[in-house]
Amino acid sequence: QLQVAESGGGLVQPGGSLRLSCAASGFTLDGYAVGWFRQAPGKEREGVSCISSSDDNTYYRDSVKGRFTISRDNTKNTVYLQMNSLKPEDTGVYYCAAVYRRSRECTLYKYEYVYWGRGTQVTVSS
Repeated sequence: QLQVAESGGGLVQPGGSLRLSCAASGFTLDGYAVGWFRQAPGKEREGVSCISSSDDNTYYRDSVKGRFTISRDNTKNTVYLQMNSLKPEDTGVYYCAAVYRRSRECTLYKYEYVYWGRGTQVTVSS
């Protein structure tokens, strides 16, 4: 069964850091673009960051640029999202998603993605 699973969420104070992991099983992430999305209560799911399958090009939504870093380790079949300088508005359920796309580009458009995890809760609060 092809699936991805997130881990690493938790409660952190403003200004703190978390690293989320997205591990694939049943397939290898080689050739897949991977995106991170989040959803706050009562809000739409929004794209946070993505990484392409070729050349590891990365994209970020404006509000997280300079604070979040996405990376991949194909030897571990895992994509990471390092989140620093966290703010209360970063609170939400974080999802990773993957789509097979051999390209130097990736997208934050959620409907492009096929395989979704169940999410991990991130709460930024004092």
